[in-house]
Amino acid sequence: MVEKNNPKTIHAWCMYDWANSVYSLTITTAVFPEYFLAVTTNQETQNKVSIFGFELLNTVLYSYSLSLVFLLAALFSPVLSSIADYTGKKKTFMRFFCYLGSIACACLFFFTSKTIPVGVLCFILAGIGYSGSIVFYNSFLPEIVSEDQSDKVSAKGFAYGYVGSVLLLILNILMLLKPNYFGMFQNSDLPARISFLTVGLWWFLFAQYAFYYLPNNSLVKNNNSNENIFIIGFKQLKSLLKELSWQLFLKRFLFAFFFYNMGVQTVMYMATIFGKDQLHLETSSLIIVILIIQIIAILGAQVFARISEKIGNVYALAMLVFVWIMVCISAYFVSTANQFYLLAVLVGFVMGGVQSLSRSTYAKLIPQDSNQHATYFSFYDVMDKISTFAGTFIFGFIAQISGGMRNSTLALSVFFLISLFFLLRIPSKRIYEITKI
Repeated sequence: MVEKNNPKTIHAWCMYDWANSVYSLTITTAVFPEYFLAVTTNQETQNKVSIFGFELLNTVLYSYSLSLVFLLAALFSPVLSSIADYTGKKKTFMRFFCYLGSIACACLFFFTSKTIPVGVLCFILAGIGYSGSIVFYNSFLPEIVSEDQSDKVSAKGFAYGYVGSVLLLILNILMLLKPNYFGMFQNSDLPARISFLTVGLWWFLFAQYAFYYLPNNSLVKNNNSNENIFIIGFKQLKSLLKELSWQLFLKRFLFAFFFYNMGVQTVMYMATIFGKDQLHLETSSLIIVILIIQIIAILGAQVFARISEKIGNVYALAMLVFVWIMVCISAYFVSTANQFYLLAVLVGFVMGGVQSLSRSTYAKLIPQDSNQHATYFSFYDVMDKISTFAGTFIFGFIAQISGGMRNSTLALSVFFLISLFFLLRIPSKRIYEITKI
């Protein structure tokens, strides 16, 4: 058994958040989306890109690439995590996906207008690497900390991630805005490409600390069977589905998470596009917004970890969801840059809280004697990916049929309302024993 609440193990676990969060900030949010559009924009072809035998608009290609990442992660994550639980090689799987993602990020350095297929492939592989590693990373939480420390440690992990990603983004922003300081020409694509390289190196190098100190084979089953490992994976998955069928509170939480995560992830992905499209903000201003959100999120994660100690996880999450409803309604009426910045501060505060508490609450709801933590967290990840896909798709669909993004922000508030219905049907003060119904 692994010693719980060991400071060195906790620090190592948090360091992986420090390592991999640079991907989600630089690649999915701040730098890569605009670079992708810049590289694939071509007036002669009306921004259409020929790739792998298809001709697609550059925006559609970007959307499809993201969707493919979510789809592949949702399909393969449960089976692979079941295999990892059975074989006791969870850290091995985590390391594989980390190396896949970090190397793919570094290879984005070679992404130019002449190598679009290579760039798209590396982007997809980077997303798969990130999604794959995060499942196994999250699943360590209930194994290395006791239930009473789960909220604090989860918040600490996110705080590490926010700080690390902001530090690297500041360096990359300096390269983008002041390339001459680094011996590069203005209007060159080199600063952006180097930023992708730095993400890969940062992720790869800092992950080594986590891999060195995180425990090996902490919860291993009898794995002497000669049966095909993928068949074993499916059997493990079937066993866990049966186990889930009588866990009423865990099922309610997953439904709640699905709906509020639809709203949270959509806001995170669409906030900068909303500012550019509706308020015509400059790129530099939008990058400032991203930094504001990341920095304030550190405070939010810590504050709501304390609040959850006083009133319980579920009521703390319910508070957060209520604030998210207010955010979505306020976004409909935002008309100035200053109003948008104030809203960004609020978004950052509740984003940090909802992300850290979601992870720790789920960890608490998992049966303490379970030896399938990776498989349990694969369901959490599947809910994350499918809800992100659904949320962004519905947001875009409503914007298309209504002629603007403001109506879409009101639709997001409905997702949060539905999640409240499920959240408030879960005991908040402690995790009760769940009996078969």
